[in-house]
This record gives sequence, C-alpha cells and structure tokens, in this order.
Amino acid sequence: MVTSSCRFICLLLGSLFLLSSCAPLQDRDLNTDPALLSDSFDEDLQAYQESLIDEETTGSNFLMVVRDGQEIYRSTTNSGRSGDRDITDKTLFPIWSMSKPITIVAMHLLHEQGLFQWKDPVSQYIPCFKNLTVAEGETVRAAKTPLLIEHLMNHRAGYGYYTPWPGMPPMGTTNPPSYHHPHTTQTRFDNLQQFCEAAAETPLAFDPGTSFLYGINQAILGRLVEVLTGKSFAESLQELIFTPLEMNRTGFVLEESQLDLFQPLFINSGDLFGYTNLLNELTYSPKSQAHFGGEGLISCPEDYSRFCEMLAGGGMFRGQRFLSEESLQKMTTTSTVAAFGDVTPAYDMADSVFVLNNPQLEGSLAPVGCFGWSGYHNTHFWIDPANQLYGLFFTRAREYNFDLPINIRKALYGEIE
Repeated sequence: MVTSSCRFICLLLGSLFLLSSCAPLQDRDLNTDPALLSDSFDEDLQAYQESLIDEETTGSNFLMVVRDGQEIYRSTTNSGRSGDRDITDKTLFPIWSMSKPITIVAMHLLHEQGLFQWKDPVSQYIPCFKNLTVAEGETVRAAKTPLLIEHLMNHRAGYGYYTPWPGMPPMGTTNPPSYHHPHTTQTRFDNLQQFCEAAAETPLAFDPGTSFLYGINQAILGRLVEVLTGKSFAESLQELIFTPLEMNRTGFVLEESQLDLFQPLFINSGDLFGYTNLLNELTYSPKSQAHFGGEGLISCPEDYSRFCEMLAGGGMFRGQRFLSEESLQKMTTTSTVAAFGDVTPAYDMADSVFVLNNPQLEGSLAPVGCFGWSGYHNTHFWIDPANQLYGLFFTRAREYNFDLPINIRKALYGEIE
C-alpha cells in the first residue's frame, strides 16, 4: 500500500495555437486554468507519484514545485515496502549527473573572476591534454583541433562514457569498455590528475568542437577547477557554491555515520528486482580525492532546491546576486540542436543542461526555454525562467526513465491535445 503526505519535483512552436497555449504562466488565468493550481492539480501529481511505486518504476519518491519562491506542490510518497526506506528530511541521495550543473556553475563563477577564457586550450592548465589523438576506424591520428575549455562545458570534446550504463541508449564511443579507459569510478583513481592523464591517453571520438558526445567532461573540469583555485575540487565547491547557497548536506563523501541516511536503490532491470545497498558504484570514500564533477555528489532535496532557487531567480539568491545574468545566459544558450536525436528530440544541449526548444515534441504545455538535467538514479530537476518556477524530483531507482520528468511537466502545465 502506498502511503503519502501531500505537502511536498526534458524546440520552436509548431502553430499559432501552440504559441498561445505555451504563454508564460503569469499571462494565463490561473483561476480557471485546469492544468495549474486547480482542484485536480494536487490529485494528478499525487496519483502519478503513487503510480511510479505501483507500477514498480521507483520506490519511495519526493516531488516539489516552487513558483515565485512559494511551494505550490510538495509531497513525499513512501512505498512502505520491505527493503525500502521512508524518505525524510534527513535522507541523502546520490544525484549522479545532477552534479554536472553544479560543476558548470562553479566554472562560470571562476570565469567571472577572470581566471580563464572559454576558448583557452585545456592544455594551458592541464598539460597532459596537449597532444590528443582521435580514433578513426581501426587507426588513431593526431587531433586537428585543440581541446578548449568550452568544449568540456557543452560535451563537444569527443569524450564519451566508456562503461555503458544499463538502460542508457548507445550514445557513446564504439570502443569496448576496458580497464584502461577513464572510468568515472573511485576504484582505479585516487585523484583527478590521475583521471585526466588516463583521459588524455584515450583517443577522442572526433576532433574537439566538431560534434556532440555526452561523456566524462565535467570530471575533467573538476581538475581544472583545482588548478585554477589551488584547492581541491571539494574545497572549491564548498567555498564557491555550497556555503553561499547553504547547501550544508551536499558533498562527495558518505561518512559511516551517514550510511543509514543513504536511500536504498530500487532496481527493476531484467532479472534484478528489489531494494539494495550493494550497487552504489562509487565508494564516496573520505580517503579518495577522485571527486567526479559529472556524477559524484551526494545531496538532498532541501539542498538542491536552493540551487534551483538561485537558477530560477536569474542568478539571485535571497536578495543577493550569486551568478551574473551573462553567465546564466551563456549556461542556457544552445550549443547543439536536438543533441540526443530520436531519444529525446525536444531538447537542445547548452552548458550541460537541456533546453526545451519544442514543447510539441515533449507533449507538454511547458514554455520554451525551460532547462535542467537529471541523474542516473532518477533524480530530476527543471527550471522555468519565464515564470520563476522550478520542479525537483528525488528518488533512487534504476533503470533511468526518460518519461518521468516529462510526465510531471504534463501534469503541471497540461498536455498538448
């Protein structure tokens, strides 16, 4: 039986009708709009959260939507099932690729300090990236273009992920996984420089800047942050982001005293079914300095909501300018149109965040310009800048579900008929 407490979250419009339907929320009559703040609004989202458990897509889950600084929906829906754990205000989650936007914002903050330029070669700061190679059929040749910092920001470097995750589409390199590839785990590397040296020795899938490939780029950026600041990546994130935004429970380390707070993984994949603590994949060890900016952070909804609050506020956080308007504009400017092709065709890629550029393909009435990202274990967020609104969904479940955040937006904004 699903138990819940209803207090508590991926390009161009096709017609004049759709353009009218996707008007900013503040321009719509909120009192009569059946898809938003109506009697069915809470019921639709709550029913969807419960269906995720009933249909064995996730275990316990948490969803919140905030507009103009006010929660318009918040619900924790617990499964009550054996092996699962109720989500509380103390629960911690691995956020996987929702680490990426945090790393991206850190880079923008350092850019605002004048510590580098976007078109600087990465080898200027990490010399091992100077003589890169590109895989071409069965051969390897020298790269024709240098790897620039901006290529790492928007996944145009030529680096993929070298260990395919179950359920993920074949978006990466065709090279078979090998121990010698730069896996983003803490079992081979003790620090980010070791990781970068392995990455630099790995042939790229294409010349930097010439195409798009989702991959290990933010892990490399973590080492760049260390070089630019003279501090560890963890220390830098603490000073740049976590302390100013009061994200006091976000970091790369899971202490022994926190193990009981780490949400168990619900897995429903092939012959694997149930709840487990044996598939963490990262160690989160205090002894490791291999802190991966693309997938390594642990966080909680209250912490990540502060990060979303800042983004939804145009870079402002509780009356103080945190991120410049120019930085936020660049972070959300398309670098690759329809980056994920047929998998999720409604979205462009910017600085490691999707940008909704075709709501008709998504099937929701969400406005153009929404941006956000997701994590491997089904954490999801999006920002709606036009309405200073954000949605945030936390659970811990495999396999990754592309439809989950789309269905939430359909329930919130309404569906395209």
